[in-house]
Amino acid sequence: MELSLSTYDSGDHKVLEVGGEVDVYTAPRLREKLVELSEQGARHVVVDLSRVEFLDSTGLGVLVGALKRLRAVNGSFGLVCSHERLLKIFRITALDRVFSLYDTVDAATAASGAGAEPPV
Repeated sequence: MELSLSTYDSGDHKVLEVGGEVDVYTAPRLREKLVELSEQGARHVVVDLSRVEFLDSTGLGVLVGALKRLRAVNGSFGLVCSHERLLKIFRITALDRVFSLYDTVDAATAASGAGAEPPV
């Protein structure tokens, strides 16, 4: 399956919608897009994983890298992830304690930016 990437602005957040499979073959495209957003000055990024069918460890690594890049510039990074199949991956890897995970883009963009605590 292909990887689809599209972006739009929501307030001061840049939202990246991801669809398809994020794996060893497609993760470099995701990384390039996230780096590009950072280089263009985006400081508050939300990645919408609602249409992601599959996410492997390479994709998780890309997301961790993006989180680190944004934290280094006092930015914020949130993930929209409401499907149990993906939430399970974040729980198993304990990354649910690292990422701010939200059910919707609106919830993610409403969070208070840098330093926001993950929702309970």
